[in-house]
Amino acid sequence: MDYLDLKQQILEKIKANGGWVNAHAHFDRAYSLNDQNVQYIYKSLQEKWDLNDELKKNSSVDDVYNRMVLATEHMLEQGVTAVGTFIDIDEAIEDKAIQAAQKLRDTYKGQIEFKFINQVLKGVLDPEAKKWFDLGTQFVDIIGGLPGKDVGREAEHIDVLLSTAKKMNKMAHIHVDQLNTPKETETMLLAQKTIEHGMQGKVAGIHGISIAAHPKEYRDNIYKTMKEADVMMVACPVGWIDHKRNEELLPFHNALTPVDEMLEHGITVALGTDNIIDIYKPFGSGTLWTELKFLLEGLHLYDIDALVNIATVNGRKVLGLVN
Repeated sequence: MDYLDLKQQILEKIKANGGWVNAHAHFDRAYSLNDQNVQYIYKSLQEKWDLNDELKKNSSVDDVYNRMVLATEHMLEQGVTAVGTFIDIDEAIEDKAIQAAQKLRDTYKGQIEFKFINQVLKGVLDPEAKKWFDLGTQFVDIIGGLPGKDVGREAEHIDVLLSTAKKMNKMAHIHVDQLNTPKETETMLLAQKTIEHGMQGKVAGIHGISIAAHPKEYRDNIYKTMKEADVMMVACPVGWIDHKRNEELLPFHNALTPVDEMLEHGITVALGTDNIIDIYKPFGSGTLWTELKFLLEGLHLYDIDALVNIATVNGRKVLGLVN
């Protein structure tokens, strides 16, 4: 029986469009779930930021490299041609992830293009954290940020990131609005700071879940400011679909980046896998089709050309591989 296979259409167009792009991941932690740290999977996000310290301290460069190899091989099996992955660079792991990342890039040269981004799980305002931030920025391709780690001083955190990125002529990828609550307004702050620092077109937010928790008027203002700042967004649907129920009254929405609304406002959106089999996402498979499927089903987004762009060319733009 003949029928219309839309999935196959999407997969064929993705291949014709240069292959999948994974615009956000954490390869240095991939496949790190073990008998010792599995107890942490129910902890809060903020607790997990520090609970991986023991793993990082005990990991050798080869341990980190081998985890990254497993993740890379899984990407190649899917037809992924470019990856943006954060790597931890702080006092717990020091420069081991840097060494592993350079070895990975050398090993897979010509097979897959990497853009490395520094994760700042200790923030950027504490002197010790700033020391490792400064060291990491010398190696990575894109400046990474996590304003929530410097809670109460998010604006200062973003100022450090964007001033550094501008000085070094690098892009910035910044985790924002991850907790699915209207108490978070980091995306708006990021867009405003992008304009203030003159970084239009060189900044991407990661996740942006809490945007959908705000009333429509405020969401529209966010999109307007994002468009003015040319701030892009990377959605990792599976990464946040597990948000727990609570009694906070919100506009009805899925715990997904509101990509459908962003597209209507002309905002560039890309796709990422986030964490793979670690304490953050113990069942995270790192499969791009799964991410795209969650996105299209959760948002009723059936525009095939838009989905293909999200999975391919938009990712390349977010990673600075194309203009």
